[in-house]
Amino acid sequence: MFSVSVGHYLIQVERGSLPSMYAEFRTRAALSDEFDLTHPDRQHCFVGVSKPNSWPELTVAQTFHPSGGGFHPGVLLVPETKTLFIGAGERLLAYRLNPPCRLWEEKCEVGFWNWSQHGEYVLMAAELELAAWNARGEKLWTTLVEPPWDFDVVGTRVHLDVMGRKSDFEVSHGPVRG
Repeated sequence: MFSVSVGHYLIQVERGSLPSMYAEFRTRAALSDEFDLTHPDRQHCFVGVSKPNSWPELTVAQTFHPSGGGFHPGVLLVPETKTLFIGAGERLLAYRLNPPCRLWEEKCEVGFWNWSQHGEYVLMAAELELAAWNARGEKLWTTLVEPPWDFDVVGTRVHLDVMGRKSDFEVSHGPVRG
């Protein structure tokens, strides 16, 4: 397990198995979410969020797929809004931390890559999808992509390159549909 401090929060993450203290974490948490823990062919992922030197207030345990070849779990915390985003395999989750509650669960296309924050916007990259939420976890837009693809955000504009086809659009509104 490893820990990352963000603002007034400590995020504990473990991949491959559940923590040895998982039962105690789950019992003491204000909210404990579990997803498909008994799936025999999938890796486990655990995320716990606490104040430093405290028991986790939120625990999330799941199995996920795909889990290799560039598909790794990822977490993004927006301290200003106390909103936590989790991606693992094809599952996307968002939580409010004060008090702990799940905001939503979604599925991404093929497999999660990463989260990134750009001011008040959170972008999620997956194998076949780029999507945006605001910092409170409200979905703004999604667009399908196809590898190889990448993007950059400059100011409030997303510069998207999908297989050499470039587009440019406001992060708040997403790509224009033709």
